[in-house]
Formats: sequence, C-alpha cells, structure tokens
Amino acid sequence: MPESTAPVDAIQPVPAELSVEDNKLVILARGARGRVGAVEGAAVRDQDGRTYAAASVSLPSLTITALQLAVASAVAAGATRLEAAVVVTEASTLDGAGHAAVRDLTADAPIHVAAPDGTVLGTVTQ
Repeated sequence: MPESTAPVDAIQPVPAELSVEDNKLVILARGARGRVGAVEGAAVRDQDGRTYAAASVSLPSLTITALQLAVASAVAAGATRLEAAVVVTEASTLDGAGHAAVRDLTADAPIHVAAPDGTVLGTVTQ
C-alpha cells in the first residue's frame, strides 16, 4: 500500500444491517483478496448495478490499492457513478488513496470497511 496516503478516520459505526447488494460486495471483496493472498480486497457497484472486484497490487514498478483498482476497472468499463464500495482489510482504517478514488466518482457512496472474515467494521460516508 502506498505509504504517502493518510488514513481516513471517519469510519462510522456499522449500520444495523447491510443491504443484500452491499453484502454481495463483501463476498466479492473477500474472494478477490483470498484468491491471490493479497493484503486487501475490494469491490464496487456502479450506477447500473455492475460489480467490479480487485485485490491490492504491489510490484517494484506499481503499487495500487484494491479499492483504487476496483474503481479503475469500473471506470474502464464506462461507470460514471458508484453506488457503494467495500474494502476487506486487516487495517482498522480506510486508506486515503482508495477513499479518494471513490470520491472522484461519487461524493456520497458508502464505503464499508470489513475484516478478512467479512465482519463489517464500519462505514465511511464522507
């Protein structure tokens, strides 16, 4: 993960229950992370209900967060707005780069932060 990004500490308590569609994002993000043993997995849903999942990438020439990659995949497929996002991570905060990528498309989409076991820790709405 990029060291230069500041964590976002605005994680709010978990809503009483995630929607079925947001729960699907948790499953997709966990799967993306688990398939390659990545540090993070993420998934986003665009304005048409299409979903995109990704894992973090750390190469000598490229480092990108899972959330950045999921957003980039959505944009590359024509998405112009996001309805929701999920990051599965061992961290207790949301990285600034992933947060910024979601906010580039949508100012108010919820970003749910979940533990590797799928337990949602909280939601960033700003």
